[in-house]
Amino acid sequence: MNQQKLPNATAVLVLGIVSIIGCCCYGVVGIITGIIGLYLYKKDNELYKQNPDLYSDYSNLNTGRILCIIGLVLSVLYIAYLIVVISTLGWDAMKDPQLMQERIKELTGQ
Repeated sequence: MNQQKLPNATAVLVLGIVSIIGCCCYGVVGIITGIIGLYLYKKDNELYKQNPDLYSDYSNLNTGRILCIIGLVLSVLYIAYLIVVISTLGWDAMKDPQLMQERIKELTGQ
């Protein structure tokens, strides 16, 4: 039987990788690409479940899903970290390294 590739398996894999890398861009890119990757995974997974013998690259699809989930988790954690840092140090300290050092010294009691 001639097996064909799932239509979005490679795209899900690439979006998963971009999601992990994108978590460093304030988490926004990682969340967007992770959600898109999971949506495409859902479509292809339903297609695969209808006829598993017809498709050959289901492992790429699963790997992409795992990478998308990891990228989403890292992005959410990074956004939570930014919220904590901004709420404790202030937005003006994020722009000025000298002020940030002073506020960190105040918080640590030095």
